[in-house]
Amino acid sequence: MANPNAVSNGHLHCHQKRNNLLKSGIYKKNGIAKEIKKNGISNGGLYKRPFNEHFEQAPMYVAVFTYVGFGIGTIFGYLRDFMRACGLERCTFAAEREEQKDFVPLYQDFENFYTRNLYMRIRDNWNRPICTVPGPQFDLMERITDDFNWTFRFTGRTIKDVINMGSYNYLGFAETDANALKTVADVLQNYGTGVCSTRQEMGNLDKHLELENLVARFLDVEAAMVFGMGFATNSMNIPSLVGKGCLILSDELNHTSLVLGARLSGATIRIFKHNNMQSLEKLLRDAIAYGQPRSRRAWKKILILVEGIYSMEGSIVRLPEIVALKKRYKAYLYLDEAHSIGAVGPTGRGVVEYFGMDPEDVDVLMGTFTKSFGAAGGYIAGKKELVDFLRTHSHSAIYATSMCPPVAEQIIRSMKCVMGLDGTTQGLQRVRQLRENTRYFRRRLHEMGFIIYGNDDSPVVPLLIYMPGKIGAFARRMLDKNIGVVVVGFPATPIAESRARFCVSAAHTREMLDTVLNALDELGDFLQLKYSRHARSSRPELYNETGFELED
Repeated sequence: MANPNAVSNGHLHCHQKRNNLLKSGIYKKNGIAKEIKKNGISNGGLYKRPFNEHFEQAPMYVAVFTYVGFGIGTIFGYLRDFMRACGLERCTFAAEREEQKDFVPLYQDFENFYTRNLYMRIRDNWNRPICTVPGPQFDLMERITDDFNWTFRFTGRTIKDVINMGSYNYLGFAETDANALKTVADVLQNYGTGVCSTRQEMGNLDKHLELENLVARFLDVEAAMVFGMGFATNSMNIPSLVGKGCLILSDELNHTSLVLGARLSGATIRIFKHNNMQSLEKLLRDAIAYGQPRSRRAWKKILILVEGIYSMEGSIVRLPEIVALKKRYKAYLYLDEAHSIGAVGPTGRGVVEYFGMDPEDVDVLMGTFTKSFGAAGGYIAGKKELVDFLRTHSHSAIYATSMCPPVAEQIIRSMKCVMGLDGTTQGLQRVRQLRENTRYFRRRLHEMGFIIYGNDDSPVVPLLIYMPGKIGAFARRMLDKNIGVVVVGFPATPIAESRARFCVSAAHTREMLDTVLNALDELGDFLQLKYSRHARSSRPELYNETGFELED
């Protein structure tokens, strides 16, 4: 937190007076009174609703056993590598041929250590082939392995009606209802499946223009541009916005597409702690004070990269505080709403609506259609000048093939449904149902004693497993109960925070959620996963502190 005795805007803060105000729960900066609440509404002048997030720390013994488990796995891994080198065990992983031993190695032995010695033992829990639409339930092709997951073979049997708790089908638009998909079928009949050209050549269709106008209307911005791939929307557009001499301030838990786009841009990248406004403000202050390294010239641009909902943590960006910082230090803000658009907000318009903010406060609005809208692709929205610039400078717009027409129509029909332009309230009902399902599922998991991360309104629900030996057991036993889950471990998460990630959908019925919860309750007792002591972590309290001052 900023030094209370420091000069700010020409005024010297009085330490004693501020302490008295702190004791009463209110203090003033620049004439604006702000309430202080722990684990509730932080900064009453910024937040219009409770902002509750959970990051409970596990008991110490859990961390100890987790590291011991990885240590034992590492020892046995080196032992097995030694046996393979001596010919005592068959080597089944990719390796250099003997005649290429003097070449530059294609396979780095140490980098693949974790993959071949731990991941391969539990590889059957990933890449499972689904043979129906990934709705609230799906069918799964059964497969078995005869060589400890190095290869698989199909049995010809299908596992029916597996409850889907892993897909990003937040609003349930991944569906096969013929009546709902009639317009998509008509577009498929008239336009075919592919465009075979870029937007700047022969691939600019009327469906693309219709979709872009609809997205701009949905987000209440001047203009929007759509792209055929969500990942490329970030990785190929960020280099068009910033370059050498610019500074990117990126949240430490940002998605790989944001990280890749930042690296490709050639800009200087600095990382701030996740959702930590003190860390971000310090970087902003240093950037303004010191400028570029060596030359000390001012940065051409300062761009803040954040996500709406973080897909591994289930946390929601502290947008009001970031916008306040952005305005104070005259930086630009790039908001990735891949997981939040459609999933949060009273009418599904993302975190901007969730916090009751003006879309003009965000310089670059990005989102994807791959989750809430049951399609593919992404968008960039904002000022007309921004969109016009990207039309001629974006790598994705110039070189990538245009979005196929049936996919564009699927997005149009689902977005119109959410907006109520189809003449029904079905879209709004889906948004409300998702919110109810999310809160119910999170509340029940808390009551059972599991440690779960994230915001109370986030449909991404990480359940902490911690110990590596329990990852495979958890996923396999859940599938035995006809429940499909996603488990995640190192290096996708911190080494001591392996987890199962549930994605709640509006299409889930209460009976489905209860079935999953009952299975989790039983499995939590069997695998000893109920680590919660029902105590708040210190992490949210740290993030509630503010070291910046609001503008008058």
